[in-house]
Amino acid sequence: MSPTVDHPLSARLFDRIPPLPPRLRSPAARRILAAALVGLAVASAYRTDPSRTEVPVVVTATDVAPGTSLTAADVTVTRVDSSLLADGTLRSVDDAVGRTVAGPVRSGEALTDVRLLGPRLASATLPSGDARIVPIRLADPELAQLLRAGDVVDVVRSAPDDTSPSGVIAESATVVMVSAPGSGVSRRDQLVLVALRADDASAVAAASLSDALTVLLR
Repeated sequence: MSPTVDHPLSARLFDRIPPLPPRLRSPAARRILAAALVGLAVASAYRTDPSRTEVPVVVTATDVAPGTSLTAADVTVTRVDSSLLADGTLRSVDDAVGRTVAGPVRSGEALTDVRLLGPRLASATLPSGDARIVPIRLADPELAQLLRAGDVVDVVRSAPDDTSPSGVIAESATVVMVSAPGSGVSRRDQLVLVALRADDASAVAAASLSDALTVLLR
């Protein structure tokens, strides 16, 4: 007598797969299994993608305060997918060491050219083509504590005599950075860096040598 054939040759392929145990038939178990399969498929596609390349980028090794001059201990290099790379991202530690950050930077944040003081930051702040960054000390140092990067202000001069008129000498200046007082640095020594058009920047820089300056918040 021929042995019993459980699955005839004409049976479909899925009919030959043994049924799942009862404990794996619940909706929760099916969702977990489906999620695991999707994750496996994504991971497999990611690892086998021939177009994927990793490149070195500079990231901060610790939280960095505004006005900090970066040292080798402040930064490190990691590798990321090139498709995630932002324009202007620094690629070498040498590109970062000695540069000054314009704002607070979190640990692990990738550094780009506009996060550091320089012409790229000025042009990104005022895309007029002739932007300049000018440091000023405010006559009222407490006012510096109210300013944040991105604030738009008017710069006001208070002349010590009648040789120069007092009043607004530059409008629509953008605050780029407010330096944080460090060890041994009083609030009176804090600097406020503002981005201005080249002609206004020259006027503010000249006035800062002899006149008291303050700002009007817009």
